[in-house]
Amino acid sequence: MTEPFFTFDDELDLRFERIVDIKPELVWAAWTQPEHLVHWFTPAPWKTIACEIDLRPGGIFRTVMQSPEGQEFPGTGCYLDVVENERFVWTSALGPGFRPNAPEPDAMFFTAMISIEPDGDGTKYTAVAIHRSKEDRKKHEDMGFEHGWGKALEQLVEYMKSV
Repeated sequence: MTEPFFTFDDELDLRFERIVDIKPELVWAAWTQPEHLVHWFTPAPWKTIACEIDLRPGGIFRTVMQSPEGQEFPGTGCYLDVVENERFVWTSALGPGFRPNAPEPDAMFFTAMISIEPDGDGTKYTAVAIHRSKEDRKKHEDMGFEHGWGKALEQLVEYMKSV
């Protein structure tokens, strides 16, 4: 992943990379169209029950995840950078219009960079989660970053092959 404005820090950031066997345009559509995102975004048995996307810097990225017990977890972020079919960057620290989000108890703000690059007949997929502190990075890792983002990507690929 080309990171022209970002330097990865092993102590603060997490990286997830995979090669998937669908075209970059399908990965892009899965991430940027709510009607697709709700089908794969949250690792099963959790569900994404709502999604709102305004795909532009300052635009909203909002999801509502639901636990198997029915508890809802809303999350609202803001896009920082969008390059069609290549990458987008969003953060949970800001809401629409770059307005700071109010911290909630146990909130863990982070910034996500998703990069997609052609790789033969498939896509090189890279997700980077940028954290404020070592503690936030550790918390995200302990929550199952690698497994959760991996499961979600598997669901993305399976779903997009069916549409």
